[in-house]
Amino acid sequence: MTSAFGRKIFRFAPSPNGYLHLGHAYSALLNHMAAQRSGGRLLLRIEDIDPERCRPEFEAALLEDLHWLGLDFEQPYRRQSAHLADYRAALDALIQSGLAYPCFCSRAEIAASIADRPDWRRDPDGSPFYSGHCRGLSLEERQERHAEGKKFCLRLNMDEALARVGPGLFYCEYGEGEQGATVATEPGLWGDALIGRRDVCASYHIACVLDDAAQGISDIVRGADLQAATDLHRLLQALLSLPTPNYHHHRLVLDENGKKLSKSLFANSLRDLRAKGATPQILREDLSRMMGRPL
Repeated sequence: MTSAFGRKIFRFAPSPNGYLHLGHAYSALLNHMAAQRSGGRLLLRIEDIDPERCRPEFEAALLEDLHWLGLDFEQPYRRQSAHLADYRAALDALIQSGLAYPCFCSRAEIAASIADRPDWRRDPDGSPFYSGHCRGLSLEERQERHAEGKKFCLRLNMDEALARVGPGLFYCEYGEGEQGATVATEPGLWGDALIGRRDVCASYHIACVLDDAAQGISDIVRGADLQAATDLHRLLQALLSLPTPNYHHHRLVLDENGKKLSKSLFANSLRDLRAKGATPQILREDLSRMMGRPL
């Protein structure tokens, strides 16, 4: 897949809710390398949709870190916070077509309802499958809850969505290699996924697919921890008539205990490594050795 102008377009899309670490650096450098090799473009997207966790100081820090790595991006950057109306319009369209519904159940209520069910099914992120309780509410019952001012999120009606698109949703996965493979999706593993949140109008999933389409992204290079979400993203692309990029899910950079790096661990941050004397070249060499591929 290429852009309308025939050039591949990649993106690096960090959230300014903490400091960038080695895993972010690896993903950003892979995107940069792929864009250079293909003669394409690399765009930066600031995923600042969460007003409680995203902070200006973290955004300033990530821009500083990326510049230090030698990565500068076209401006203006796309910021999710500037496109809330677009997400709202897409969600409204799904509601109007019967593909989404308001859910008035809180996380605490959902957790309590399955407290004695250790065998309760969970989605790929580990969240308990939603029972579908609010899916069966009548229009009058929904209106009553709205009138009472009850908080709600929006969920995808997975059964209806799968019925609309039918079988055979695929995407092209390149993984660590140069040859792509066709991958069959299983979006049903997500159940009635949350696509509109209580605190902001959209979830990561809906914002991500809309942003990728708006930016003309042809190839998505991101960590393997997001590969399961691609099944849900592919379904949303089909429902919203959006193009499907190629995907490259890379291995994760792990800590000494074999666990995924976290922004909450300051010792892993690029700014901490830089303060200890690391240089961009040293960082590239270390990552190349750790991951078994040159950067």
